[in-house]
Amino acid sequence: MADTKEHGNLSINSQNIFPIIKKWMYSDHDIFIRELVSNACDAITKLKKLSLIGEYEEPDDVDYKVEVRISSKNKTIKIIDNGLGMTKDEVDEYINQIAFSGASDFLEKYKDKADSEQIIGHFGLGFYSAFMVSDTVEIDTKSFKGQDAVHWSCDGGTEYDMTASDREAIGTEITLNLNEDCLEFANEYKIRDILDKYCSFMPIPIYLVDEDKGQLTEDVAEEDVLETDKLIRTFVKDAVTREEKDENGEPKTVEVEPAKKMATIEKRPVMLNDIHPLWTKHPNECSDEDYKEFYTKVFHDYKEPLFWIHLNMDYPFNLKGILYFPKINIEYESAEGVIKLYNNQVFVADNIKEVIPEFLMLLKGVIDCPDLPLNVSRSALQNDGFVKKISDYITKKVADKLSGMYKTDKENYEKYWNDINPFIKYGCMKDDKFYDKMKDAILYKNLEGKYLNLSECLEENKEKHENTVFYATDETEQSQYINLFKEEGLDAVILNNRIDQPFISHVESKNENVKFARIDTDLSDTFKEEVKEDELKELAEKLSETFKKALSKDNLNIKVEKLKNDQIPAIITLSEQSRRMQDMMKMYSMGQDLAMFGGEGETLVLNANNELVQYIEKNSDAENVSLFCEQLYDLALLGHAPLKPEEMTKFIARSNKIMQMLAK
Repeated sequence: MADTKEHGNLSINSQNIFPIIKKWMYSDHDIFIRELVSNACDAITKLKKLSLIGEYEEPDDVDYKVEVRISSKNKTIKIIDNGLGMTKDEVDEYINQIAFSGASDFLEKYKDKADSEQIIGHFGLGFYSAFMVSDTVEIDTKSFKGQDAVHWSCDGGTEYDMTASDREAIGTEITLNLNEDCLEFANEYKIRDILDKYCSFMPIPIYLVDEDKGQLTEDVAEEDVLETDKLIRTFVKDAVTREEKDENGEPKTVEVEPAKKMATIEKRPVMLNDIHPLWTKHPNECSDEDYKEFYTKVFHDYKEPLFWIHLNMDYPFNLKGILYFPKINIEYESAEGVIKLYNNQVFVADNIKEVIPEFLMLLKGVIDCPDLPLNVSRSALQNDGFVKKISDYITKKVADKLSGMYKTDKENYEKYWNDINPFIKYGCMKDDKFYDKMKDAILYKNLEGKYLNLSECLEENKEKHENTVFYATDETEQSQYINLFKEEGLDAVILNNRIDQPFISHVESKNENVKFARIDTDLSDTFKEEVKEDELKELAEKLSETFKKALSKDNLNIKVEKLKNDQIPAIITLSEQSRRMQDMMKMYSMGQDLAMFGGEGETLVLNANNELVQYIEKNSDAENVSLFCEQLYDLALLGHAPLKPEEMTKFIARSNKIMQMLAK
C-alpha cells in the first residue's frame, strides 16, 4: 500500500448500536478482554482452516498463539495474534463498516469446504468493546494474502485514520491506549484474573507479558535448552560438597552433586489456558482422576464430587459439558452451585437459568453450546424455542443418569442419597417430566436406616394404614413417638430436610390416594387398648377440667386414652393440616409470633393407664396437682420442639422444686 494517509467516517449499520456511543452495551467493562482475545483466536482458527483446505500453506515452524501484552508505564494493552490478518479492503469492510460480522461472512464463504474447526466469531460488535476502556484504539495488521500491512486508529468518535504499517509478520496487533479511569486493566494481577475468568479454555494458546518487567531469565541445565529458547549465557554450576568423617574419624570432603553445565535463558512464557478442556474429549478418553482434577481446578473445591455426567451431543444441536454432583451435606437453601456456560470454549456467563434448568444450578459444571449466541439478552433467551430444547435435553440426561444409577448401582445411589436428594426433589417439583422419570427412584430412609421408594413405603404399613406414609422430622425430639411405632411394628420414614415439606405435598398431588402424616399427627388405634363407648367419658371430663384450670388454657383440646405403653403419661398431637399451615406461614414470615403448639389443631392426649395421670385424677384438689399438670404438659411439648426461653426457665425451676419435694 502506498504511504498515504486516509481519513474517513465510520459507516454505522442502523440496525445495530455503536457501543462507542452506547458504552453500557456490556454490563461488565472487563468483557473487552473476552471479545478481543476471542477475535484473535478466531483469526488463527480461520487461518488453520484455510491451510486444511489448501488455500494457505503454513510455515513448518509456525507456533500459533495469542499474546496479551500490558504496560502500566505506557498505559497500554496489546492483543497480538498470528492469524490471517486483514488487507486494507478488509479493514474497510470489517472495521469501518460497523457491526459487519466477519465470522459470518467467512462461514458463508467456506461452509461447504471443511468443518473440522469451529469458528468462535458470533461477536459482531465485539471489537468496539475496546472503546469502553480506551481513549484511542490502534490496529496494525498484515494479511496472509501478502498485501501491504495496514495501520488503523480511532479515538472513539466516528472518524478514523488509516495509513501504511511497518508490521512484517502475518497477523494483527491491537493496541488499547487506556483512559485514566481504566488504568487498573494494565495491572498484571488484574488482567490475569480477567483472562482466567473468560479465556481459561479458549482453543488457541494465550500468553500474558508484562512489558514493564523487562527481560526475565531462568537457569536450566544446558541439555534442557530448546531450539526456541533465547540463550543469554552459559556457565558451570559448581559441585555441591559436604564435610564428613571417614571410618577412622578423619574429616573428608564428599561430593553430593557434581558440577553441571548450565545456561541462562530468557524466561519461557507460560500458557494461561487449557486448549483441550475435559468436556471437549470423549468420555471414554477420560479417567476418574481426570474428572476430579478438572473439578478442583475449575471450581476450587477440594472435596471430591460424588459423581458426574458427561454431556456429549452432536445432533440435533451441538452441546458438550460436564455436570458434577458435589458433596454438600447441608440444608437445601444453603447449597450454591455454579454452572459455567461457554460458547466454543469462550466463557459466556454463570448460571443462565434460561439455558440451565433452575434446579440444576445447585450442581457445579460446565456447558459448552456453540449454537447459542454469545451476546444476547436474557429476554431473548426466554423466548427462544431452541434454548428450551437444550434445557430439556440437559434435564433428560440428568434423569437418565440418576434413574440408571438407581437400577444398576443402587448401593452407591443410596450412599449418595443424603447429598443428592435436594437436587432431585427440587427438580421433581420444578419439572413434571423430570418427576415422571425419577418417581420410582426417589428414596425414603425408614426408622431402621433402610432406603425404600414410595411403593415400598406403602407396602410396609399396608395392613394397618393403607395409602399412608408416616414420617418423622426430628429423631431426637420425636423419639417417644418413634418408640411407640417400633413397639407396634409400624414403620415411618425420616424427612428432615427443609425441602421435604413442600415435596411431600407435591407427591400427594401426583398420587391421589397417597397421604403423608407425621408420627405425632394422631394416635393410631394400634397404640390404644380397646375400651367400651363412653367408658372414659367421666374421667376425661374430670381431667380436662383439672388441666385447663392448672394450665390456664380454657381452649385446650384434651383427650383421654388407654395406651398400651403405661410409661407414657401424656403426648401432644397436632393435625397434619394445621401443622403444614403453620410451617407455611413461618416460611413466608407470616407466623413469627405463632406458637407451634397451644394453637388450633393441638390435642393433649392423657394416658389413663399411667400412674401419674391416675394420681392427678384422684387428687385433683391437692396442693401439688397444678405443679404436676404444668410439668406433664411441658414434657409433652418437649416431645415436639424446644421450649421458649421463658417456658424453659419455668420448667427448670419447677423441676428443681419437684425434686426438692421428693427429697423431703
